[in-house]
Amino acid sequence: MLIADDWKDYELIDAGGGEKLERWGKYILRRPDPQAIWPIVGEDSRWRNMDAHYHRSKSGGGKWEYIRSLPERWTIKYKDLSFYIEPTGFKHTGLFPEQAVNWNWIIDKIKAYGGKASVLNLFAYTGGATVAAAYAGADVCHVDAAKGMVTRAKENIALSGLQDRYVRFITDDVIKFVQREKRRNRQYNAIIMDPPSYGRGPRGEMWKLEDELFGLVELCMDILVDEPLFFIINSYTTGLSPSVIKNIMLLTLGKKFGGRVYADEIGLPATSTGIVLPCGSVGRWEAQ
Repeated sequence: MLIADDWKDYELIDAGGGEKLERWGKYILRRPDPQAIWPIVGEDSRWRNMDAHYHRSKSGGGKWEYIRSLPERWTIKYKDLSFYIEPTGFKHTGLFPEQAVNWNWIIDKIKAYGGKASVLNLFAYTGGATVAAAYAGADVCHVDAAKGMVTRAKENIALSGLQDRYVRFITDDVIKFVQREKRRNRQYNAIIMDPPSYGRGPRGEMWKLEDELFGLVELCMDILVDEPLFFIINSYTTGLSPSVIKNIMLLTLGKKFGGRVYADEIGLPATSTGIVLPCGSVGRWEAQ
């Protein structure tokens, strides 16, 4: 398992009972987590003394209960990178801290390449990987269908002092964007993607990851340079194991470009108990 264990501004305090207890800067949040199916065994008093608690509704969705007044949003840092944190109506905060293991790897790969890489970030959300790639010196194209997420990514780039870097922000359906890039003969050294489990296209087309991922990777290979640098697939879909992601990458990227493919779970360590909370899977292809 790849473990994101070098945070200072973020801490997974504990997890259990279908929830996780986290410190985001100086604020303690309690949120649902479907992976934490064991009972709460830690004795940390912050389970009862949090700043905000997200309660899931039996009819779907949920809402935040604010025990103490919180700012609308605040800032946390990861090494030299900075991000806005803002509790949303869907339990999220605008950042997935476990992705730091990928940010580290992206930065190392781009710097080893000399920094002059062209990186495409698909389903890019609020831009954690975009910020990392830009920080390492790459030109980045950030694509997400949600305008609000693209706006937040722009803000995170500026917050990290990277507004002078070349980052192209695109609000669009990912598949249609990649198809247009292919017609334009535009190519990239590296691709990052974090596709959702389910979704709908601009005309109501149903997206289901298990049905679409293989074809999307094949499509993306057409916009890679002849000697690509890396390809990352990140997934929070419970039924999509690291082995499945690895097989997809072997049958597509590995078959065409050779190189190395590996996949694993990503996790966050709980400081109160020492357990590791699984937080999805990642597959990586890299040139050798």
